Amino acid sequence: MTTFVLVPGGWRGGWYFSALADRLRSAGHRALTVTPTGVGDRAHLTSADVNLDTHIDDVLAVLAAEEAGDAVLVGHSYGGMLITGAADRAPSGVVRRLVYSDAYVPEDGQSCWDLTTDGYRDAFLAGAAADGYTVQPPPGSDPRVTAHPLASFLQRIRLDGTGLRAVRTRDYVYLSGWDGSPFTAVHDRLAKDPTWRVHTLDSGHDVWRDAPEEFLEILLLGE
Repeated sequence: MTTFVLVPGGWRGGWYFSALADRLRSAGHRALTVTPTGVGDRAHLTSADVNLDTHIDDVLAVLAAEEAGDAVLVGHSYGGMLITGAADRAPSGVVRRLVYSDAYVPEDGQSCWDLTTDGYRDAFLAGAAADGYTVQPPPGSDPRVTAHPLASFLQRIRLDGTGLRAVRTRDYVYLSGWDGSPFTAVHDRLAKDPTWRVHTLDSGHDVWRDAPEEFLEILLLGE
């Protein structure tokens, strides 16, 4: 039995991966969903102080509270920042595999702001105009999405590499079926790296809506 820890992208709570968690449990695995502070059902906890470190600590708190070990961390979009930080800071033996779903893969000193496109940077700023510290969700979003703490997009991650070196398997799932993706360059770079398993799905960014079976198959590879 594998423990999967599912981390959503920006503006989304753990609800985004609820159906996926059910499918993983039906396949005989353990599945935990993470809702970062200040979004989803934890939107009431938002403040100007919520940043990337807060969200990484949220993932670490779930790992500790659930006594997870040898876990697979799955991060979608912005969630890639969180699984990277959590894997690097987790105690030895806690994380063995990382799965990035159309997600940012930061190096030390990089932020989501650094890694995304000008279009998304403009959207972050425009979305934060109302209160200056939370980014309103994009127009037409699922009604369950909530404002997202701006500082978590801006703060640069700090990695010392110790925990990441202990990760045995890395998967990147590139979703090729939408325009304006900030992840094409990530896919192209990692596709040349033999230490990564790179997959491409003809899907929009909302992978669990557009390609659920294919995504589930990738998660279960070797499990």
